[in-house]
Amino acid sequence: MDYRIIKKGSFKVIGKVTKLSAKYGEHHMEIAEFWDECNTDRTTEKINAIDNRQNMLGICMNYKEQISYMIAIENVNNLRSTEFDTRKIPAATWAVFTSVGPLPNTIIDLWSKIFQEWFQATGFEQGNAPMLEVYPPGNTSALDYKCEAWVPINNMIPVKKPNGVKTWLINWDIGEGTLPA
Repeated sequence: MDYRIIKKGSFKVIGKVTKLSAKYGEHHMEIAEFWDECNTDRTTEKINAIDNRQNMLGICMNYKEQISYMIAIENVNNLRSTEFDTRKIPAATWAVFTSVGPLPNTIIDLWSKIFQEWFQATGFEQGNAPMLEVYPPGNTSALDYKCEAWVPINNMIPVKKPNGVKTWLINWDIGEGTLPA
């Protein structure tokens, strides 16, 4: 799995929030239904109209009994709205993965691979920040549609010693990585 590491300062978002089940697997369908609802009632259009230069975001936060999921854009103009919610996303380091293909299946498959394969293979630990989905403009049903999954990670990189013991380098440079197939 190809990925790159991005360190980003805090930023504000504006959009619509819903609460979802935190049970593994159930929230995937609920997220797809929330997007369908927001597309049907034109909420996504209204959010995009705030600043159509921004990518649409799907944001998972507050992982307890329920997950808060937000469809949003970055609020670069610090707008206040009675119609939409605003949140501040903390500064963090994310591992960023690209998904190619029609939504929602390709992004769901990517999230599964990240949590079932990538974390275990790399030794990274999930950080304490929201998970992001970044959706550029385009036909989300197209076979070549590209979007991204951003997973917060601790600011550490695992290093395996010859004896198999893992140690950690801290304050490392941001770069790219590829896992063997």
